[in-house]
Amino acid sequence: MNCSDVMVRYLAAANTRFVFGYPGDPSVPFLEACRLHGTEFVLGTREGTAGLMAEAYGQITDQPGVVLSTLGPGSSNLVNAVANAWCDRAPMIAISGQIESRREPYFTHQVIDHNQVFTPISKWTTSILPTTVSTIMRKAYRVSMADRPGPVHISTPGDVVGAEATDDAIIMPPLQAISHGLNVYGTVRDPAKTVANARRPIILAGLSAVRGKAGAAIARLAEKLGCPVVVSPMAKGIIDETHPYYAGTLDMACNAFVWDFLKSSDLLLNVGFDAVELIKPWTVQTPTIHIDSVANTDQIYSAEIEIVGDISTAVDALTDAIHDSGARWSECELASHRTALRALYSAGRVSGRLNPTDLVDIVLAASPHDTVATTDVGSHKLLVGQGWVSRLPKTMLMSNGLSSMGYSLPAAIVAKLLMPERNVVCFTGDGGLAMVQGELRTASHLNLGITVVVFCDNSLNRIELKQNARQFPSFGTTIPETDIVMLARAMACDAVRVDTAAELEKAMSDGPASDRPLIIAAHIDPSQYMAQF
Repeated sequence: MNCSDVMVRYLAAANTRFVFGYPGDPSVPFLEACRLHGTEFVLGTREGTAGLMAEAYGQITDQPGVVLSTLGPGSSNLVNAVANAWCDRAPMIAISGQIESRREPYFTHQVIDHNQVFTPISKWTTSILPTTVSTIMRKAYRVSMADRPGPVHISTPGDVVGAEATDDAIIMPPLQAISHGLNVYGTVRDPAKTVANARRPIILAGLSAVRGKAGAAIARLAEKLGCPVVVSPMAKGIIDETHPYYAGTLDMACNAFVWDFLKSSDLLLNVGFDAVELIKPWTVQTPTIHIDSVANTDQIYSAEIEIVGDISTAVDALTDAIHDSGARWSECELASHRTALRALYSAGRVSGRLNPTDLVDIVLAASPHDTVATTDVGSHKLLVGQGWVSRLPKTMLMSNGLSSMGYSLPAAIVAKLLMPERNVVCFTGDGGLAMVQGELRTASHLNLGITVVVFCDNSLNRIELKQNARQFPSFGTTIPETDIVMLARAMACDAVRVDTAAELEKAMSDGPASDRPLIIAAHIDPSQYMAQF
């Protein structure tokens, strides 16, 4: 086997169906290995969006998504996606071509130092050799998936990628923990007693709890305590958001209301909550218990007690140890809380206009409960993050670590590739779409029946609102209007413009063809953004 054969056989051993990327000259042997071994290669329109596809693959499957780029500008174009996976805790193996190893020490054309570029944004960066390729791949999988997950970057020199491998044994490392032992840190000897003594506890669940499949355990603890659950944006669906103890999403729309709710507690149980998702500073002074697979080394919030280990096991053990099952919060007061939250979410609607929340509500009403929704970054993300009702884990995909614009369309493409039987809806702004609009052609080429809902307001609204707050005029934040319907049709997609709620309802009722994307250009009145933010 040559080095590319070894690498691709590792992908097959991990049941990796897709490699995403944009190849170059050093990629030729790797592409041929993919073809020979039946690994599908998804050609993106640029390396950055292919990398976002690989990130979404990692988020959905908990296995590393794989992205391929060429050397020089190909690898530098990949940087944003790798950084995104780093901050979003998504396992990824990023592979970049490089000039021949004999010329790399002195040649300058299209040569950048990958170690210098990728080390700050990856868990590990390295280069293959014929004598190490199997070991490198084995370590890449282990490092990428170890808590916290993230990207690994591998360089493939042009004179190595097709060379005969001497290190060629395919030996997958163990990727999931078997031991469920727990470590408890802190001066309090009995965490269960601390929880039982609390009268107004709140659970704050985060993305690590999703990765740890702790949803059922969290719901059980909430029900035993009569305790509300607030979720981080990337943890939406960790419990069914129609559950009577669901209490909202942190740091999305209505953020002050949700933060005040957290501050009303007398004990916070931060379950798998990763502070990388925080948009606002942590200002809660409430005593906190940290329950996670990793220790609270960030110290963005302080925790008097840390329970470190398998999250689901830890939550179940805590639930079993609590003998007082009296409700701390009544379902009635939590229903009132959700009603107030919903009223704030709907604030600022302009009668007779197509409002941003109308898009969220109408699309939600027309979608099956297991719909996978993706959202881009911008003002609309804050409304989607609060208003969309997620019933199952991993049915709301977003970037909320690095929070990179352009994420939602590549993520929707991957969601449909992996779950063709599911309804997939992509929310994006006109600014975010402009960054990745070429991938509309990728979606149509792959015959993906996804729905892409575009919030059209010809503005980088988040920044424009900040200008307005300082009484500055809009400058550098307006987007020239694009005929998105014409653009989408040129990309072999179906498309429709909507200006009213009734037109949007009809478009959603018609839905996309099974093998062709539907792009809905929704021309909104942005006034609600001003009222909200």
